[in-house]
Amino acid sequence: MVVWVIGLSGSGKTTLSEGIVDEVRRRGRKVILLDGDRVRELYGNDLGHDLADRRANAERICRLCGFLDEQGIDVVCAILSLFPESRAWCRENLSAYYEIFIDAPLEQLMERDVKGIYSRYQRGEISDVAGLDLAFPRPDTPDLLINNGRSRQALLDHARPIADRLCG
Repeated sequence: MVVWVIGLSGSGKTTLSEGIVDEVRRRGRKVILLDGDRVRELYGNDLGHDLADRRANAERICRLCGFLDEQGIDVVCAILSLFPESRAWCRENLSAYYEIFIDAPLEQLMERDVKGIYSRYQRGEISDVAGLDLAFPRPDTPDLLINNGRSRQALLDHARPIADRLCG
């Protein structure tokens, strides 16, 4: 199974994904965590953040998930997921796909600004920021919608039921 955790920068994708993976591993089951930023690093940071490079990274991640899925390896993937066609590919090509959209108000994300992306954008240092100058098409039919406007613990409370689904 591939659990696809999506949302804007700072929404809690990595936090929730790590919680799910920890819970699954605690149960003695193997699972791989793929994070969009880490996948970029694995490939030598050879892609930028414009739309074309983001699409190339999304395609890599989809194909990597497909490769692991074919071998019976469970994956939790924390990814921005800008492209509806990537999500459609996953639904069509993976043996089991569970999409989680973490929604949080942009104002709150800009306050959290965990990676400094939003402040760097506001200072004019960077562009191509999803939710600001790059459109972020909200998924139409996620399997689970989490409104993350509350505490970290409230977000992590979702990890156990998601791990239950993954462990079957």
